[in-house]
Amino acid sequence: MANAPLSKDARAAVWAGFLGWTLDAFDFFLVVMTLTAVAQEFQKPDSAIAWSLTLTLLFRPVGALIFGLLSDRYGRRIPLMINLVFYALVEVLTGFATSYGAFLLLRALFGIGMGGEWGVGASLVMEKVPAERRGFYSGLLQQGYAAGYLLAAVAYAWVFPRWGWRPLFFIGGAPALLAIFVRARVKESEVWLRKREPTWNRLGATLAKQVPLFLYLVVLMALMNMSSHGTQDLYPTFLQRAWGLSPVSRSWVTVVSMIGALTGGVIFGHWSQKLGRRRTIIATLLGAVVVIPLWAYAPSLTLLVTGAFLMQFLVQGAWGVIPAHITELVPDQVRGALPGFAYQCGAAIAGIMPGLQTRVAGTLGYPATMAITAASAFVICALVTSLGRERRGVVYGSD
Repeated sequence: MANAPLSKDARAAVWAGFLGWTLDAFDFFLVVMTLTAVAQEFQKPDSAIAWSLTLTLLFRPVGALIFGLLSDRYGRRIPLMINLVFYALVEVLTGFATSYGAFLLLRALFGIGMGGEWGVGASLVMEKVPAERRGFYSGLLQQGYAAGYLLAAVAYAWVFPRWGWRPLFFIGGAPALLAIFVRARVKESEVWLRKREPTWNRLGATLAKQVPLFLYLVVLMALMNMSSHGTQDLYPTFLQRAWGLSPVSRSWVTVVSMIGALTGGVIFGHWSQKLGRRRTIIATLLGAVVVIPLWAYAPSLTLLVTGAFLMQFLVQGAWGVIPAHITELVPDQVRGALPGFAYQCGAAIAGIMPGLQTRVAGTLGYPATMAITAASAFVICALVTSLGRERRGVVYGSD
């Protein structure tokens, strides 16, 4: 029974959640890949465009709260479709930005859309797949993020040298098509239909009872996001500034690292089903500490690429556990809002990383800056993870 294939409905939900997060990440990492070019066009320093990454992260909790509450009150499907169309439109408009101010405004709006997708998509997928296979699909779902980064790197390598940065954002209109797929193929969550709160007052009361859990998850997600964004967002800039790599070379190093992320996320997500959620997260983060010298101080390009692969294999291996882990911790009635809102509040806190790293790098250089910030995030996050609890394999709808 454990190996039985997913139903058509569950497969459609997995595809919708995975592709939604993939396209979200694709759009986000376009700014990462084009940071220097955008800075030059608007005649700003790298740190000013890095601030747009921070701004996107700061507005993600707004989207998570809005779309999460809508999904807990009215179902997962319709809020997900609205979200997909919204952030697709904003992304296309980013390609038409004529000033630095307009660019910042659009990246803030994109943050609202990006923040809303994960919580709704994750709750939908985790409620659809069997409990005994939740770890595997957790890893697969979360690595839509790595797939999006990989696609952004490939698109950057092909499009940017020929036409510049603006056409890349026009490609970001693709999520609107995914909304059609959701409308046609994905059914409403049966868990939500059984466990939904009948009024806004009841929903608010249920959320209020979860404040201690929410605060813990915010801290955990802040550290997880620091681990991820601290090793990804400024890495292309590190490759340019410290190694002098061309746009194409930077993109292919990124591709290799994201192959590591995709592999690690699925493998460790699956292993967490037996090893436990917390043990898997701690083991991968401590493993990532060991890889830092190779990742930041490699003596050759070959070893640098190896370090980039291993780093993302481990960091995203830890992330592959997260959708299952944090959705298992919350009550059925608030699974759309609470995990996503906590996740995005953590991401907003972690938004200090790009700006902080660019400023510190001006004094210490990129290798030392990347190494110090990553090691600090990994060790503290492993400690916070050990202090929490887990409900591995809990049956949704049984609360």
